Amino acid sequence: MNDPTGKFGIDSQAEAPIEANVTLDPADWAAFRAQAHVMLDDMLGYIERIRERPVWQPIPDEARAHFRSPAPQKGEELAEVHAEFMRDVLPFAMGNVHPGFMGWVNGGGTPVGMVAEMLAAGLNANLGGRDHIPVEVERQVSEWMREIFGFPRGASGLFVTGTSMANLMAVVIARDAALGYQVRVNGVTAGRKQLTAYASTAVHGCVAKAMDIAGIGSDALRLIPTDSRYRIDLTALATAIELDRTKGFTPFVVVGTAGTVDTGAIDDLTGLADLCKCEKLWFHVDGAFGALAKLAPDLAPRLDGIECADSLAFDFHKWGQAPYDAGFLLVRDAEAHKQAFASPAAYMTRAERGLAAGSPWPCDFGPDLSRGFRALKVWFTLKVLGTERLGAAISRSCSLARYLEGRIHATPELEVMAPVELNIVCFRYRAEDSDKVNAEIAIRLQESGVVAPSTTRIGGRTAIRAAIVNHRTGRAEMDALVDGTLAQGRALVAQA
Repeated sequence: MNDPTGKFGIDSQAEAPIEANVTLDPADWAAFRAQAHVMLDDMLGYIERIRERPVWQPIPDEARAHFRSPAPQKGEELAEVHAEFMRDVLPFAMGNVHPGFMGWVNGGGTPVGMVAEMLAAGLNANLGGRDHIPVEVERQVSEWMREIFGFPRGASGLFVTGTSMANLMAVVIARDAALGYQVRVNGVTAGRKQLTAYASTAVHGCVAKAMDIAGIGSDALRLIPTDSRYRIDLTALATAIELDRTKGFTPFVVVGTAGTVDTGAIDDLTGLADLCKCEKLWFHVDGAFGALAKLAPDLAPRLDGIECADSLAFDFHKWGQAPYDAGFLLVRDAEAHKQAFASPAAYMTRAERGLAAGSPWPCDFGPDLSRGFRALKVWFTLKVLGTERLGAAISRSCSLARYLEGRIHATPELEVMAPVELNIVCFRYRAEDSDKVNAEIAIRLQESGVVAPSTTRIGGRTAIRAAIVNHRTGRAEMDALVDGTLAQGRALVAQA
Protein backbone atom coordinates (compact mmCIF):
# COMPACT_ATOMS: atom_id res chain seq x y z
CA MET A 1 0.00 0.00 0.00
CA ASN A 2 1.36 3.43 -0.96
CA ASP A 3 1.29 5.45 2.28
CA PRO A 4 3.94 8.20 2.43
CA THR A 5 3.20 8.93 6.08
CA GLY A 6 3.63 5.34 7.11
CA LYS A 7 0.51 5.82 9.21
CA PHE A 8 -2.21 4.82 6.72
CA GLY A 9 -3.01 8.43 5.97
CA ILE A 10 -2.97 9.64 9.59
CA ASP A 11 -0.96 12.76 10.25
CA SER A 12 1.60 11.66 12.81
CA GLN A 13 1.91 15.21 14.14
CA ALA A 14 -1.83 15.21 15.02
CA GLU A 15 -1.64 11.91 16.86
CA ALA A 16 -2.23 12.17 20.62
CA PRO A 17 0.55 10.50 22.62
CA ILE A 18 -0.39 7.32 24.46
CA GLU A 19 0.60 7.68 28.08
CA ALA A 20 1.30 4.59 30.14
CA ASN A 21 -0.98 3.67 33.05
CA VAL A 22 -3.29 6.67 32.71
CA THR A 23 -6.82 5.85 33.93
CA LEU A 24 -9.78 7.63 35.43
CA ASP A 25 -9.06 6.08 38.83
CA PRO A 26 -7.85 8.35 41.67
CA ALA A 27 -4.21 9.38 41.61
CA ASP A 28 -4.25 9.31 45.41
CA TRP A 29 -6.27 6.32 46.58
CA ALA A 30 -5.76 7.12 50.27
CA ALA A 31 -7.21 10.62 49.89
CA PHE A 32 -10.09 9.31 47.78
CA ARG A 33 -10.87 6.61 50.34
CA ALA A 34 -10.95 9.18 53.14
CA GLN A 35 -13.34 11.40 51.18
CA ALA A 36 -15.50 8.40 50.25
CA HIS A 37 -15.87 7.56 53.94
CA VAL A 38 -16.97 11.14 54.60
CA MET A 39 -19.61 10.84 51.89
CA LEU A 40 -20.90 7.52 53.22
CA ASP A 41 -21.04 8.91 56.76
CA ASP A 42 -22.92 11.98 55.54
CA MET A 43 -25.61 9.83 53.92
CA LEU A 44 -25.93 7.56 56.93
CA GLY A 45 -26.20 10.66 59.09
CA TYR A 46 -28.85 12.05 56.75
CA ILE A 47 -31.00 8.96 57.26
CA GLU A 48 -30.26 8.67 60.98
CA ARG A 49 -31.26 12.28 61.66
CA ILE A 50 -33.96 12.60 59.00
CA ARG A 51 -36.60 13.64 61.56
CA GLU A 52 -34.62 16.82 62.25
CA ARG A 53 -35.13 17.95 58.66
CA PRO A 54 -38.24 19.20 56.86
CA VAL A 55 -39.99 16.59 54.72
CA TRP A 56 -39.73 18.89 51.71
CA GLN A 57 -38.95 22.54 51.18
CA PRO A 58 -39.32 24.84 48.17
CA ILE A 59 -36.19 25.16 46.05
CA PRO A 60 -34.67 28.67 46.33
CA ASP A 61 -33.89 30.46 43.09
CA GLU A 62 -30.15 30.47 43.78
CA ALA A 63 -30.08 26.69 44.24
CA ARG A 64 -32.07 26.10 41.05
CA ALA A 65 -29.84 28.53 39.14
CA HIS A 66 -26.81 26.50 40.20
CA PHE A 67 -27.99 23.76 37.81
CA ARG A 68 -28.08 26.01 34.77
CA SER A 69 -24.28 26.19 34.42
CA PRO A 70 -22.48 24.94 31.28
CA ALA A 71 -20.84 21.52 31.10
CA PRO A 72 -17.50 21.44 32.97
CA GLN A 73 -14.37 21.27 30.81
CA LYS A 74 -11.97 20.70 33.68
CA GLY A 75 -12.55 18.46 36.66
CA GLU A 76 -12.98 19.59 40.25
CA GLU A 77 -11.94 18.00 43.49
CA LEU A 78 -14.32 15.29 44.75
CA ALA A 79 -14.64 17.08 48.09
CA GLU A 80 -15.75 20.28 46.35
CA VAL A 81 -18.44 18.51 44.32
CA HIS A 82 -19.61 16.68 47.42
CA ALA A 83 -19.91 20.00 49.22
CA GLU A 84 -22.12 21.25 46.38
CA PHE A 85 -24.26 18.14 46.74
CA MET A 86 -24.70 18.70 50.46
CA ARG A 87 -25.57 22.36 49.91
CA ASP A 88 -27.67 22.33 46.74
CA VAL A 89 -29.04 18.79 46.29
CA LEU A 90 -29.59 16.98 49.56
CA PRO A 91 -31.75 19.66 51.28
CA PHE A 92 -34.15 19.86 48.32
CA ALA A 93 -34.88 16.20 47.63
CA MET A 94 -38.48 14.97 47.36
CA GLY A 95 -38.42 13.79 50.96
CA ASN A 96 -39.74 10.23 50.74
CA VAL A 97 -37.04 9.11 53.19
CA HIS A 98 -38.77 11.25 55.83
CA PRO A 99 -41.50 9.71 58.04
CA GLY A 100 -43.77 12.65 57.29
CA PHE A 101 -43.86 11.90 53.57
CA MET A 102 -47.27 10.52 52.57
CA GLY A 103 -47.54 11.79 49.00
CA TRP A 104 -48.18 9.36 46.17
CA VAL A 105 -46.80 5.86 46.90
CA ASN A 106 -43.08 6.07 47.55
CA GLY A 107 -40.99 3.79 49.74
CA GLY A 108 -38.60 5.17 52.34
CA GLY A 109 -35.57 3.04 51.53
CA THR A 110 -33.21 1.58 54.13
CA PRO A 111 -29.52 1.94 55.01
CA VAL A 112 -29.12 -1.72 54.03
CA GLY A 113 -30.39 -1.01 50.54
CA MET A 114 -28.23 2.09 50.26
CA VAL A 115 -24.95 0.32 51.00
CA ALA A 116 -25.99 -2.59 48.77
CA GLU A 117 -26.47 -0.10 45.93
CA MET A 118 -22.93 1.10 46.57
CA LEU A 119 -21.63 -2.47 46.24
CA ALA A 120 -23.56 -2.96 43.02
CA ALA A 121 -22.08 0.26 41.60
CA GLY A 122 -18.61 -0.97 42.52
CA LEU A 123 -19.08 -4.18 40.56
CA ASN A 124 -20.57 -2.23 37.64
CA ALA A 125 -22.15 -5.45 36.40
CA ASN A 126 -24.24 -5.54 33.23
CA LEU A 127 -27.04 -8.03 33.82
CA GLY A 128 -28.08 -8.26 30.21
CA GLY A 129 -26.57 -11.72 30.17
CA ARG A 130 -23.48 -13.92 30.15
CA ASP A 131 -22.27 -16.28 32.85
CA HIS A 132 -21.51 -14.33 36.03
CA ILE A 133 -22.82 -14.52 39.57
CA PRO A 134 -24.87 -11.27 39.56
CA VAL A 135 -27.22 -13.01 37.10
CA GLU A 136 -27.57 -15.87 39.59
CA VAL A 137 -28.47 -13.36 42.31
CA GLU A 138 -31.32 -12.07 40.14
CA ARG A 139 -32.41 -15.63 39.42
CA GLN A 140 -32.48 -16.41 43.13
CA VAL A 141 -34.68 -13.40 43.91
CA SER A 142 -36.93 -14.47 41.03
CA GLU A 143 -37.23 -17.92 42.54
CA TRP A 144 -38.07 -16.44 45.94
CA MET A 145 -40.83 -14.39 44.36
CA ARG A 146 -42.14 -17.43 42.51
CA GLU A 147 -42.43 -19.27 45.83
CA ILE A 148 -43.96 -16.34 47.72
CA PHE A 149 -46.66 -15.73 45.10
CA GLY A 150 -47.40 -19.41 44.46
CA PHE A 151 -46.36 -19.47 40.81
CA PRO A 152 -45.41 -22.85 39.31
CA ARG A 153 -41.86 -24.10 38.89
CA GLY A 154 -40.32 -22.77 35.72
CA ALA A 155 -42.03 -19.38 35.94
CA SER A 156 -39.80 -16.50 34.86
CA GLY A 157 -38.98 -13.25 36.61
CA LEU A 158 -37.16 -10.09 35.62
CA PHE A 159 -36.11 -6.87 37.31
CA VAL A 160 -37.19 -3.71 35.48
CA THR A 161 -37.36 -0.01 36.27
CA GLY A 162 -40.82 -0.17 37.79
CA THR A 163 -44.36 -1.48 37.45
CA SER A 164 -45.07 0.84 34.52
CA MET A 165 -42.46 -1.03 32.48
CA ALA A 166 -43.57 -4.39 33.89
CA ASN A 167 -47.18 -3.68 32.88
CA LEU A 168 -46.04 -2.74 29.38
CA MET A 169 -44.10 -5.97 29.07
CA ALA A 170 -47.08 -7.99 30.29
CA VAL A 171 -49.31 -6.38 27.65
CA VAL A 172 -46.73 -7.25 24.98
CA ILE A 173 -46.53 -10.87 26.14
CA ALA A 174 -50.33 -11.15 26.21
CA ARG A 175 -50.56 -9.50 22.78
CA ASP A 176 -48.10 -11.95 21.25
CA ALA A 177 -49.83 -14.92 22.87
CA ALA A 178 -53.11 -13.77 21.32
CA LEU A 179 -51.85 -12.85 17.84
CA GLY A 180 -48.92 -15.23 17.46
CA TYR A 181 -45.25 -14.33 17.62
CA GLN A 182 -45.15 -13.36 13.94
CA VAL A 183 -46.71 -10.10 15.11
CA ARG A 184 -43.21 -9.08 16.19
CA VAL A 185 -42.24 -9.08 12.51
CA ASN A 186 -45.47 -8.08 10.75
CA GLY A 187 -46.93 -5.71 13.33
CA VAL A 188 -50.42 -5.59 14.82
CA THR A 189 -52.00 -4.08 11.69
CA ALA A 190 -51.06 -7.06 9.52
CA GLY A 191 -53.73 -9.31 10.99
CA ARG A 192 -57.49 -9.05 11.07
CA LYS A 193 -57.94 -9.27 14.83
CA GLN A 194 -58.77 -6.14 16.77
CA LEU A 195 -57.64 -6.71 20.34
CA THR A 196 -59.42 -5.37 23.40
CA ALA A 197 -58.26 -5.23 27.01
CA TYR A 198 -60.14 -4.72 30.26
CA ALA A 199 -59.41 -3.04 33.60
CA SER A 200 -61.32 -1.03 36.17
CA THR A 201 -61.76 2.72 36.05
CA ALA A 202 -59.35 2.79 39.02
CA VAL A 203 -56.50 1.18 37.04
CA HIS A 204 -53.21 3.06 36.87
CA GLY A 205 -52.75 5.27 33.82
CA CYS A 206 -49.64 3.37 32.74
CA VAL A 207 -51.85 0.51 31.50
CA ALA A 208 -53.44 2.74 28.85
CA LYS A 209 -49.96 3.94 27.95
CA ALA A 210 -48.85 0.31 27.62
CA MET A 211 -51.67 -0.33 25.15
CA ASP A 212 -50.51 2.73 23.21
CA ILE A 213 -46.84 1.71 23.10
CA ALA A 214 -47.70 -1.90 22.26
CA GLY A 215 -49.41 -0.67 19.09
CA ILE A 216 -52.89 -1.73 20.14
CA GLY A 217 -54.12 1.74 21.05
CA SER A 218 -55.38 3.14 24.32
CA ASP A 219 -58.96 3.20 23.00
CA ALA A 220 -58.88 -0.59 23.01
CA LEU A 221 -58.68 -0.56 26.81
CA ARG A 222 -62.21 -0.94 28.18
CA LEU A 223 -62.55 0.75 31.56
CA ILE A 224 -65.04 -1.17 33.66
CA PRO A 225 -67.04 0.45 36.49
CA THR A 226 -66.17 -0.28 40.10
CA ASP A 227 -68.28 -1.19 43.10
CA SER A 228 -68.65 0.80 46.32
CA ARG A 229 -65.20 -0.38 47.41
CA TYR A 230 -63.60 0.71 44.11
CA ARG A 231 -63.08 -2.89 42.94
CA ILE A 232 -63.80 -3.92 39.37
CA ASP A 233 -67.43 -4.95 38.78
CA LEU A 234 -67.22 -8.56 37.59
CA THR A 235 -70.71 -8.57 36.11
CA ALA A 236 -70.03 -5.43 34.10
CA LEU A 237 -66.72 -6.94 33.00
CA ALA A 238 -68.33 -10.14 31.73
CA THR A 239 -70.94 -8.09 29.88
CA ALA A 240 -68.28 -5.92 28.22
CA ILE A 241 -66.31 -8.96 27.06
CA GLU A 242 -69.41 -10.58 25.61
CA LEU A 243 -70.45 -7.37 23.84
CA ASP A 244 -67.01 -6.96 22.27
CA ARG A 245 -67.04 -10.51 21.00
CA THR A 246 -70.41 -9.95 19.31
CA LYS A 247 -68.95 -6.85 17.62
CA GLY A 248 -66.06 -8.84 16.20
CA PHE A 249 -63.36 -7.72 18.59
CA THR A 250 -60.84 -10.13 20.15
CA PRO A 251 -60.58 -9.74 23.93
CA PHE A 252 -57.07 -10.76 25.02
CA VAL A 253 -56.19 -9.52 28.52
CA VAL A 254 -57.79 -8.50 31.79
CA VAL A 255 -55.76 -6.37 34.20
CA GLY A 256 -56.66 -6.79 37.84
CA THR A 257 -55.33 -4.36 40.44
CA ALA A 258 -53.89 -5.29 43.82
CA GLY A 259 -53.83 -1.90 45.52
CA THR A 260 -55.30 0.85 43.35
CA VAL A 261 -53.29 4.03 43.26
CA ASP A 262 -56.11 6.24 44.56
CA THR A 263 -57.60 4.19 47.40
CA GLY A 264 -55.61 0.96 47.76
CA ALA A 265 -58.54 -1.22 46.68
CA ILE A 266 -57.86 -4.84 45.71
CA ASP A 267 -59.95 -6.36 42.94
CA ASP A 268 -61.57 -9.77 43.45
CA LEU A 269 -58.57 -11.63 42.08
CA THR A 270 -60.13 -15.08 42.44
CA GLY A 271 -63.22 -13.94 40.56
CA LEU A 272 -61.06 -12.41 37.84
CA ALA A 273 -58.97 -15.56 37.57
CA ASP A 274 -62.08 -17.70 37.15
CA LEU A 275 -63.53 -15.39 34.52
CA CYS A 276 -60.25 -15.25 32.57
CA LYS A 277 -59.97 -19.04 32.64
CA CYS A 278 -63.53 -19.39 31.35
CA GLU A 279 -63.03 -16.74 28.64
CA LYS A 280 -59.49 -17.94 27.78
CA LEU A 281 -57.99 -14.49 28.44
CA TRP A 282 -54.57 -13.55 29.77
CA PHE A 283 -54.90 -12.54 33.44
CA HIS A 284 -52.43 -9.87 34.49
CA VAL A 285 -52.22 -8.31 37.96
CA ASP A 286 -50.88 -4.81 38.55
CA GLY A 287 -49.69 -5.15 42.13
CA ALA A 288 -47.37 -2.13 42.12
CA PHE A 289 -47.38 -1.81 45.90
CA GLY A 290 -50.24 -4.02 47.08
CA ALA A 291 -48.80 -7.35 45.91
CA LEU A 292 -46.19 -7.31 48.66
CA ALA A 293 -48.98 -7.42 51.23
CA LYS A 294 -48.46 -11.14 50.62
CA LEU A 295 -45.60 -10.85 53.14
CA ALA A 296 -48.00 -9.85 55.94
CA PRO A 297 -49.97 -12.84 57.28
CA ASP A 298 -52.94 -10.67 58.29
CA LEU A 299 -53.17 -9.12 54.81
CA ALA A 300 -52.16 -12.01 52.56
CA PRO A 301 -55.69 -13.55 52.34
CA ARG A 302 -56.88 -10.38 50.58
CA LEU A 303 -54.64 -11.37 47.69
CA ASP A 304 -56.18 -14.81 47.19
CA GLY A 305 -56.24 -15.52 43.48
CA ILE A 306 -52.99 -13.73 42.71
CA GLU A 307 -51.33 -17.14 42.39
CA CYS A 308 -53.57 -17.78 39.35
CA ALA A 309 -52.29 -14.78 37.40
CA ASP A 310 -50.53 -15.29 34.11
CA SER A 311 -48.30 -12.34 34.97
CA LEU A 312 -47.74 -10.12 37.98
CA ALA A 313 -46.08 -6.70 38.16
CA PHE A 314 -44.92 -5.03 41.36
CA ASP A 315 -42.26 -2.77 42.87
CA PHE A 316 -39.68 -3.49 45.53
CA HIS A 317 -39.07 0.26 45.89
CA LYS A 318 -42.46 0.80 47.50
CA TRP A 319 -43.49 -1.54 50.34
CA GLY A 320 -40.30 -3.55 49.75
CA GLN A 321 -38.34 -0.44 50.87
CA ALA A 322 -35.51 -0.99 48.35
CA PRO A 323 -33.89 2.16 46.90
CA TYR A 324 -35.23 3.33 43.55
CA ASP A 325 -35.56 1.79 41.12
CA ALA A 326 -36.55 -1.86 41.49
CA GLY A 327 -39.63 -3.05 39.62
CA PHE A 328 -40.35 -6.70 38.89
CA LEU A 329 -42.32 -8.84 36.45
CA LEU A 330 -43.25 -12.45 37.22
CA VAL A 331 -44.62 -14.59 34.36
CA ARG A 332 -46.24 -18.01 34.68
CA ASP A 333 -45.23 -19.24 31.21
CA ALA A 334 -41.50 -18.60 30.82
CA GLU A 335 -41.54 -19.72 27.20
CA ALA A 336 -44.25 -17.20 26.29
CA HIS A 337 -42.23 -14.57 28.14
CA LYS A 338 -39.08 -15.42 26.20
CA GLN A 339 -40.83 -15.65 22.83
CA ALA A 340 -42.08 -12.10 23.24
CA PHE A 341 -38.62 -10.57 23.65
CA ALA A 342 -35.73 -12.85 22.61
CA SER A 343 -33.87 -11.70 19.48
CA PRO A 344 -30.92 -13.45 17.82
CA ALA A 345 -27.81 -11.44 16.99
CA ALA A 346 -24.24 -12.39 16.05
CA TYR A 347 -22.79 -10.37 18.92
CA MET A 348 -25.13 -12.22 21.30
CA THR A 349 -23.98 -15.73 20.34
CA ARG A 350 -24.20 -18.17 23.26
CA ALA A 351 -21.66 -20.86 24.19
CA GLU A 352 -21.63 -23.97 26.35
CA ARG A 353 -18.55 -22.75 28.22
CA GLY A 354 -16.81 -19.49 28.95
CA LEU A 355 -18.28 -16.07 29.64
CA ALA A 356 -20.86 -16.43 26.87
CA ALA A 357 -22.49 -19.41 28.62
CA GLY A 358 -25.50 -19.26 30.96
CA SER A 359 -28.26 -19.10 28.34
CA PRO A 360 -31.05 -18.03 28.42
CA TRP A 361 -29.89 -14.57 29.40
CA PRO A 362 -32.02 -11.94 31.14
CA CYS A 363 -32.07 -9.85 27.95
CA ASP A 364 -34.09 -12.69 26.36
CA PHE A 365 -36.98 -11.75 28.66
CA GLY A 366 -37.18 -7.99 28.22
CA PRO A 367 -36.31 -5.04 25.98
CA ASP A 368 -33.05 -4.07 27.70
CA LEU A 369 -29.62 -5.44 26.88
CA SER A 370 -27.89 -3.06 29.26
CA ARG A 371 -29.29 -3.79 32.73
CA GLY A 372 -28.04 -2.67 36.14
CA PHE A 373 -27.61 -4.92 39.16
CA ARG A 374 -30.99 -3.99 40.69
CA ALA A 375 -31.31 -7.41 42.24
CA LEU A 376 -28.46 -6.90 44.71
CA LYS A 377 -30.20 -4.26 46.85
CA VAL A 378 -33.33 -6.43 46.97
CA TRP A 379 -31.28 -9.55 47.75
CA PHE A 380 -29.54 -7.69 50.61
CA THR A 381 -32.84 -6.29 51.88
CA LEU A 382 -34.47 -9.73 51.98
CA LYS A 383 -31.40 -11.44 53.43
CA VAL A 384 -30.71 -8.85 56.15
CA LEU A 385 -34.26 -7.87 57.13
CA GLY A 386 -36.16 -11.04 56.21
CA THR A 387 -39.68 -11.36 54.88
CA GLU A 388 -41.19 -11.47 58.39
CA ARG A 389 -39.82 -8.06 59.34
CA LEU A 390 -40.82 -6.55 56.01
CA GLY A 391 -44.28 -8.06 56.37
CA ALA A 392 -44.60 -6.60 59.86
CA ALA A 393 -43.73 -3.13 58.51
CA ILE A 394 -46.37 -3.51 55.79
CA SER A 395 -48.98 -4.59 58.35
CA ARG A 396 -48.04 -1.68 60.61
CA SER A 397 -48.57 0.86 57.81
CA CYS A 398 -52.09 -0.46 57.34
CA SER A 399 -52.71 -0.23 61.09
CA LEU A 400 -51.59 3.39 60.97
CA ALA A 401 -54.07 4.01 58.15
CA ARG A 402 -56.87 2.66 60.33
CA TYR A 403 -55.69 4.86 63.20
CA LEU A 404 -55.78 7.90 60.89
CA GLU A 405 -59.23 6.86 59.67
CA GLY A 406 -60.41 6.72 63.29
CA ARG A 407 -59.09 10.19 64.02
CA ILE A 408 -60.85 11.58 60.96
CA HIS A 409 -64.15 9.92 61.87
CA ALA A 410 -63.83 11.45 65.36
CA THR A 411 -63.32 14.96 63.92
CA PRO A 412 -66.53 16.58 62.62
CA GLU A 413 -64.64 19.04 60.40
CA LEU A 414 -63.10 16.15 58.44
CA GLU A 415 -64.63 13.49 56.21
CA VAL A 416 -63.29 10.14 54.95
CA MET A 417 -63.81 10.00 51.18
CA ALA A 418 -63.25 6.29 50.42
CA PRO A 419 -63.05 2.97 52.26
CA VAL A 420 -59.63 2.36 53.81
CA GLU A 421 -58.61 -0.99 52.35
CA LEU A 422 -54.87 -1.00 52.97
CA ASN A 423 -52.55 1.90 53.68
CA ILE A 424 -54.17 4.79 51.79
CA VAL A 425 -56.55 7.25 53.43
CA CYS A 426 -58.48 9.77 51.31
CA PHE A 427 -60.23 12.53 53.25
CA ARG A 428 -61.12 16.18 53.11
CA TYR A 429 -61.78 19.25 55.22
CA ARG A 430 -65.46 20.16 55.09
CA ALA A 431 -65.89 23.56 53.51
CA GLU A 432 -68.15 25.35 51.05
CA ASP A 433 -65.53 25.53 48.31
CA SER A 434 -64.07 22.18 49.36
CA ASP A 435 -62.07 21.47 46.18
CA LYS A 436 -60.16 24.73 46.35
CA VAL A 437 -59.74 24.56 50.12
CA ASN A 438 -58.42 21.01 50.21
CA ALA A 439 -56.01 21.55 47.31
CA GLU A 440 -54.61 24.56 49.15
CA ILE A 441 -54.42 22.64 52.45
CA ALA A 442 -52.29 19.97 50.79
CA ILE A 443 -49.90 22.55 49.36
CA ARG A 444 -49.59 24.35 52.68
CA LEU A 445 -48.90 21.10 54.49
CA GLN A 446 -46.16 20.28 51.98
CA GLU A 447 -44.65 23.73 52.37
CA SER A 448 -44.74 23.41 56.16
CA GLY A 449 -42.12 20.66 55.98
CA VAL A 450 -43.93 18.67 58.70
CA VAL A 451 -46.02 16.29 56.58
CA ALA A 452 -46.45 15.94 52.84
CA PRO A 453 -49.67 14.34 51.56
CA SER A 454 -50.85 14.53 47.95
CA THR A 455 -54.31 14.99 46.44
CA THR A 456 -56.59 12.95 44.19
CA ARG A 457 -60.17 12.99 42.95
CA ILE A 458 -62.75 10.78 44.62
CA GLY A 459 -66.31 10.89 43.29
CA GLY A 460 -65.42 14.01 41.33
CA ARG A 461 -64.22 15.86 44.42
CA THR A 462 -60.72 16.80 45.56
CA ALA A 463 -59.44 14.72 48.44
CA ILE A 464 -56.28 14.89 50.52
CA ARG A 465 -54.54 11.56 50.09
CA ALA A 466 -52.21 10.02 52.67
CA ALA A 467 -50.29 6.98 51.41
CA ILE A 468 -48.49 5.42 54.36
CA VAL A 469 -45.59 3.51 52.83
CA ASN A 470 -42.52 4.63 54.77
CA HIS A 471 -41.53 2.21 57.53
CA ARG A 472 -40.39 5.19 59.66
CA THR A 473 -43.87 6.72 59.80
CA GLY A 474 -45.73 6.49 63.11
CA ARG A 475 -48.71 7.83 65.01
CA ALA A 476 -46.98 11.16 65.54
CA GLU A 477 -47.11 11.81 61.80
CA MET A 478 -50.79 10.78 61.66
CA ASP A 479 -51.57 13.24 64.43
CA ALA A 480 -49.52 15.96 62.73
CA LEU A 481 -51.46 15.41 59.51
CA VAL A 482 -54.84 15.73 61.22
CA ASP A 483 -53.81 18.70 63.35
CA GLY A 484 -52.16 20.44 60.40
CA THR A 485 -55.21 19.89 58.19
CA LEU A 486 -57.49 21.36 60.84
CA ALA A 487 -55.24 24.38 61.41
CA GLN A 488 -54.87 25.16 57.72
CA GLY A 489 -58.54 24.49 56.96
CA ARG A 490 -59.72 26.79 59.74
CA ALA A 491 -57.34 29.51 58.60
CA LEU A 492 -58.56 29.28 55.00
CA VAL A 493 -62.22 29.34 56.02
CA ALA A 494 -61.60 32.34 58.24
CA GLN A 495 -59.96 34.18 55.33
CA ALA A 496 -62.89 33.50 52.99
